[in-house]
This record gives sequence, structure tokens and C-alpha cells, in this order.
Amino acid sequence: MMPGAGTDSTKPWIGGGPVVILVEPQLGDNIGSAARAMGNFGLSRLRLVNPRNGWPDDRARIFAAGADRILEEASLFPDLRAALADVNYAIAATARERGMAKPVFGADAAAAETAARLAQGEDVALVFGRERTGLYTEEVSLCDVILTLPVNPAFASLNLATAVSVVAYEWFKCASGGVLPFASAEKSPVAEKKDLMAFFDHLEGELEAAAFFRSPDKQPSTTRNIRNIFHRIALSKQDLATLHGMITSLVEGRIGREKRKSERNEKAAQKRARALAGPQSSSPEEET
Repeated sequence: MMPGAGTDSTKPWIGGGPVVILVEPQLGDNIGSAARAMGNFGLSRLRLVNPRNGWPDDRARIFAAGADRILEEASLFPDLRAALADVNYAIAATARERGMAKPVFGADAAAAETAARLAQGEDVALVFGRERTGLYTEEVSLCDVILTLPVNPAFASLNLATAVSVVAYEWFKCASGGVLPFASAEKSPVAEKKDLMAFFDHLEGELEAAAFFRSPDKQPSTTRNIRNIFHRIALSKQDLATLHGMITSLVEGRIGREKRKSERNEKAAQKRARALAGPQSSSPEEET
């Protein structure tokens, strides 16, 4: 189970998708963060090519933030050739133009191509290089296409885990149809015109009582402007109830609120006293 905000162990774990290959990753922190991103976006197959600090790596587990199953099931390989041996189609992520006659995809196009090939029974790998140097040109040559991102050309190098996150996000958006995990709560029904008119009467009456309309000549246009403000926001029935309460509270002020509170407390005290007294006993004259 993955602990923490936004996780729900009662829901099924989504896995599968293309293989993610990290070539000679230097930091366990990045391996763990990449695994976390994979878990976020429905990828579960991780292959590590000769990680610099060996494997397993305690730092990777820390930074995976609960995506332990991905790390536990990760496979180790001595080089990229071995990691790609059983793969049908490989996509090399790189920020640099390599002078190769290969198709160049953005992350969204790579995700669509991956989904199509997986549906046909092929296996696909997303290949990411070292933090400092990325993939070597020879390693890019082992792949079928290049994946790159629209980034600042003066600062194009992404953190390894960030690159995995972006590509994994596009994959899951494609695979899931972009369906969001939840929608906004159902709103109260839109107010009927009669309810809106009653609110206008309430508001305008209290504004007039408070001498808000300083100029009788401008009162009609000011009233129209106020009404238009509320027309533009499509008030619901609940909105109107709240606004009525706000106006009433402002009109009565703190003294009125304290008076109502005192009256409620007094009634509650009387009710408790009657409950403690119990039923009245009969007087001697009533006994037979």
C-alpha cells in the first residue's frame, strides 16, 4: 500500500504499460523519485542498467515515498543492449539533437505510439539516460525513435525523475482517456426568478434603509448595476439562502445576534429545568 495524501489502498493498483529503463542512474534519490512518478501514472515495470551505487539502494526507497513494489520488482541489467533484448520498440529520451535519421516525438505522440503498439502485442521501452550526460549516442542508436520535450533551449536538461514524470503523465493521460479522478461537487439548483426577485427586494430594501442610495436620480441605474452583478454569477438556491442570511446578520449587527443567542440559551435552560423537575405530583386535596 502507498501511504500519504492522495493515496487509497482500497482502490486497485494500476500497473503495466511500457517498460521504463534508467541507464546508469547516479543517485538513488532519482531512482526512487522516478519510481514514485511511475506509480502515480500507472507504470510498474522498471529496469535499471548498472546503477552507479549498486542495488538495492536505501535512498531510492526513501524517495519512492511508498512505491516500494516498483523498486522490489525492478530488474538489473549490465548494459542497454541486454535491457532491450526482449523489447520490440524502444524510445530514447534526449534533450540533444543527435544527427540521426530517426523520427522525433513529443511526449504526447510517444504515448499514443506506445499505446497503439502495446495494443498490437508489442513490448515498448522508454529509455532515460544518466543525470549528468544523458544517453550516449551509441545508446540512442539502439532505439527506434527519439523523444524530446519543448523546453527552454538555453536550459534544456531536466532532472531524471522530472523527465520520467512528464513522459509518464502523458502516457497515463493517453491510456486513461484523460478522465479526471473526481469532479466538482454537485451544485445546488440554479435559483428561480421569483427567488432572485425576493432577494433583490430584501437587499434593495435594506440598502435604502441604510441610506446607501445617496442620489435619488442615480438610484435606478445603481439598482440595475447591483442586479446585474448577481445575474452574471448564476446564483443557486443555496447561494441565495446564504446571501439572505448575510444581509440579515449585517442589519441586526452584533447586538441583535447576542440578543438571539441569549434568548436561545434562556429557552434551553428552561427546558432543562422542566426536565429535571419531572412530572408534577398530585396535591393532597386531589388524593382519594
